[in-house]
Amino acid sequence: MKTTQLLRFSGSAKRDPAIEKWMKEQTRELGLIARHWFEVMRECGDEVRELLHDGHPTACVGDAAFGYVNAFKAHVNIGFFRGAEIADPEGMLEGAGRFMRHVKLRPGCAFNATPLAKLVETAYADMRDRVQAELPRAGRDFPSNDKGA
Repeated sequence: MKTTQLLRFSGSAKRDPAIEKWMKEQTRELGLIARHWFEVMRECGDEVRELLHDGHPTACVGDAAFGYVNAFKAHVNIGFFRGAEIADPEGMLEGAGRFMRHVKLRPGCAFNATPLAKLVETAYADMRDRVQAELPRAGRDFPSNDKGA
């Protein structure tokens, strides 16, 4: 059985200008990787919101975090807040924490993007289900802290 404890953020928005600033501050190669995969997260659904959390772009379902990107000196992490609990048939996820997992991408290193795109979709769908399960049974739609929609 899935635990329903969620990491929630007030202040998430449809588009956060601070994320565009963050993307521009990255080196060209790392920035291109981060931008691409964050865009994949943004496109998961209409209720996706975003914000900078701990200095990196974070994607949420409403206000519940499901994914992030972060650039380091030589790689980009594509991370998932509940990554330890999602299916990873290709064994791409790294990390040993209780909940979080990530995939490291390095400029110039070939990899199969299809399984990573599936991980993003899976993390999004998993968080959407978790958020839906917490909603009152009155049939409400996703709550939003969106100040930009």
